[in-house]
Amino acid sequence: MSVKDKILANFKNGKLTKKTEREISAALGIHRGEQRSLAFILRGLCGEGLLCRDEHGRYGTPEQLGAMTGTVSAHKNGFAFFIPDDRQKYPDDFFIPRRGMNGALHGDRVSVLRRRSARSDDEVEVVRILSRGYSRIVGTFFRDRRGDFLRPDEEKFAKDIFIPRGKSMGAVEGVKAIAQITSYPKDKAPGGEIVEILGQSGDFFTEELALIRAHGLREEFPKEVRFEAEKAPQTVGRDAAQGRLDLRDKLIITVDGEDTRDIDDAVSLERNKDHYILGVHIADVSHYVPFRSVLDKEAYARATSVYFPDRVLPMLPKELSNGICSLNEGVDRLTLSCIMEIDGAGRVVKRKIARSIIRSSHRMTYHQIEDIARGMPEINAAFPDVAPLVKDAFALTDILKEARRKKGEIELDVKEAKIMFDRTGKIVIPDFERLKSQEMIEQFMVLANEQVAEFMTEKKAPFVYRIHEKPKAEKAEELKNFLIGIGVSAPYDPAAVKPEDYRSILKNTEGMPVAPVVNRVMLRSMMKARYDSVNAGHFGLSSACYCHFTSPIRRYPDLCIHRIIKLILKGEEEEAKKKYGPFVSEAALHSSECERKAIDAERDVDDLYKTAYMSERVGEDFDGVISGVISHGFFVELPNTVEGFVPYASLPADEYEYFEDRFLLRGKSHAFRIGDEVRVRVAGVDFGNREVDFHFLQKLREIG
Repeated sequence: MSVKDKILANFKNGKLTKKTEREISAALGIHRGEQRSLAFILRGLCGEGLLCRDEHGRYGTPEQLGAMTGTVSAHKNGFAFFIPDDRQKYPDDFFIPRRGMNGALHGDRVSVLRRRSARSDDEVEVVRILSRGYSRIVGTFFRDRRGDFLRPDEEKFAKDIFIPRGKSMGAVEGVKAIAQITSYPKDKAPGGEIVEILGQSGDFFTEELALIRAHGLREEFPKEVRFEAEKAPQTVGRDAAQGRLDLRDKLIITVDGEDTRDIDDAVSLERNKDHYILGVHIADVSHYVPFRSVLDKEAYARATSVYFPDRVLPMLPKELSNGICSLNEGVDRLTLSCIMEIDGAGRVVKRKIARSIIRSSHRMTYHQIEDIARGMPEINAAFPDVAPLVKDAFALTDILKEARRKKGEIELDVKEAKIMFDRTGKIVIPDFERLKSQEMIEQFMVLANEQVAEFMTEKKAPFVYRIHEKPKAEKAEELKNFLIGIGVSAPYDPAAVKPEDYRSILKNTEGMPVAPVVNRVMLRSMMKARYDSVNAGHFGLSSACYCHFTSPIRRYPDLCIHRIIKLILKGEEEEAKKKYGPFVSEAALHSSECERKAIDAERDVDDLYKTAYMSERVGEDFDGVISGVISHGFFVELPNTVEGFVPYASLPADEYEYFEDRFLLRGKSHAFRIGDEVRVRVAGVDFGNREVDFHFLQKLREIG
């Protein structure tokens, strides 16, 4: 055994743990003349990440010195933040200064040790790189006197990729390309080779493709997955109703957007004296996608469908998602049904969850339901059987909304972009519109999700919950201070904030000019919803337990719990625990990660489309609302959800001061706060960064 190995072995057995270099020398009986060799060996072991040295000069393995593991989120200026794996123990991020990066880059999984600093109590240093975050990266190819390089589109990855001669696939200056990273040499640029050329940088569709590739989304289905999908039946067999609740004689409708092709939910509604009998019927996708099959493994890898204005990257192949699993009009389909008897106060007095078979009577759209509710003659004549259902459904929607208000549900007014194309192929982004028919389906689906989660919680079965934890105390405190600053009462304890506290604030500001900004800042104070195998309730819905049950075509957690529900319905509780007990935690974590990736990709691509849309409106004037304030300007959101930036230089001359906690930029004569209404002019766009630049024209109205 070499001296190096002996030293390392003595650390592992604890003999040298947390000893300084001098103490290690004494413990090993090393003579003064050999101490330089010891120092060299210790530095080498630290360089390999096998040992590390704490701020007191003591050595040990990363585990012995209490190292944390997690992920690096870098900044383009060289510093970074460390996101711990253990969020229970370490709920907050840590700061990594440039000098503490030690070769780590954005996305890397690392071990870190805490370091005391005059500027921060939460500073850490990277002591070992466990794995690299990127094996492939998208960027723009360029050439200079040093050689060929790819500059990553991801600004946080602050290193150009060196491309050796003969490894560029003939790339020319300015093309978008993908590089396979082949090496991470110390103190040098990572090495790589071009594996795909996407097109010319700045071309709209090249930029869109680059974004999709940058997020690592799965585009094409592998051959074996397509083969399995093509084998799926296209009709439901004659004996399929055996053992299922047969609902084919019921009036059941689907309600979706005009362009929806994967229809996974349907509803029915009847009256029983003073009660409503609501049926929510969900496609039984698990019947066609067996656990651990080729189809299931691909669905798990994707975990969610991803929607872009011009395409969809589905979780399942179209033979399933648009075919046998889609609840198409007039054909038999296998489903899981949640049938709820609801009283006049919105309480579920009885429920039944069953394997079922349905035949959708009509494929309706949101706008058709709206027209029926308005009594439009033509649409009512076309669907005479649907009109009574819509009348009852809208009444039930109001009852359920009121019940949720009393329960404390936080009903935020959040706008979602709707990006479309007109007949000429031009991008269209209409002003945000929220329909009662959309609220109707949302209320029905939320209730079904809640009832299924309650049922499975009672059964103590393994499960994937949709959880939404309460806001962190410091975020709730920031919101409270902001509300008080704009004259809104906020009588709650930030350390023990409850959904009804937030609900009360929204109710008290409803209809006031300040309402939109209260919605916006409140949303920023809240945690993000995620999946977990342990029920922690849903803060936003004020629900004790909640799940995602209603979209198994496009979300893996829904597909996963359908399998467990079916076993429970058959009385096979032990089989459910044995088969899915360990799996639900893995599925929850993976699905949450994939959901975040999909949301980021959808947002980036939407921003690209918005940038293209506004590029044709340079010089035009718009009215909007200040949606964010920073030290050198503010952001303005238009009614169609397009957001642009107004720089400091565009504002009236003044001596401005930035108040971060109040979202305020104030001078001696002028002040700009989140929520103020302003008029702006489109000054230009930046395709590369997907940004719209506005020029300030005038203030229209202040929030307070």
